[in-house]
Amino acid sequence: MAHNDIPWLRWGIYFAGLFVMSFGIVLTIRADVGCAPWDVLHIGLQRQFGLTIGAWSIIVGMGVLAASALLVKQRPRLGAFLNMVTVGMLIDGWMMIPQLKTPEQPLEQYALLMAGIIVSGYGMGLYISAGVGAGPRDSLMLALTELTRWKVAYIRIGMEALVLLVGWLLGGPVSFGTLLFCVTIGSVAGLALPQCQKMTGRLLGTTIVRVQGLSR
Repeated sequence: MAHNDIPWLRWGIYFAGLFVMSFGIVLTIRADVGCAPWDVLHIGLQRQFGLTIGAWSIIVGMGVLAASALLVKQRPRLGAFLNMVTVGMLIDGWMMIPQLKTPEQPLEQYALLMAGIIVSGYGMGLYISAGVGAGPRDSLMLALTELTRWKVAYIRIGMEALVLLVGWLLGGPVSFGTLLFCVTIGSVAGLALPQCQKMTGRLLGTTIVRVQGLSR
């Protein structure tokens, strides 16, 4: 960090990104035309065992974070833990808003899904640009990459496919929207991240190091 970097502002940007990203996640869920693989898993777990989507996001995140810590034999970064808890709580908070309903028309549902993807992508870009640590899923992805020496893309695809399969078997919502999310989120986040890094760099007066991985 540069001498004029402001820690509280950096953390403020981080939490603002999580706030935005969690809103985008809920928009994709409310669209009800399929959502992200991890959310398919969380919803599947909710349908089978109760609790809330946000609660399952935290529980699964704890397991993922523990697994990545064991693999690399390092304690998780504070940012990863805060990401897990904050996003789970925010998802449940956004889900409680009565105005966020599933549209009746398919065109409106897909429009809501795309809005959610865009909002999620910019939320990801914002929280990653703060440079205080990746989320639990990205931590595991990077741990597996370090251990196997495989490309990040291969590890990411393998993780998402496995999570999607388990979520589908549990009754999670898999549809065309799921494919649409998987195909577009990387491009949206890839576009958003440099913009967010530039803005964050100006606010903090420092250079932000790019973090690999664009998921929660």
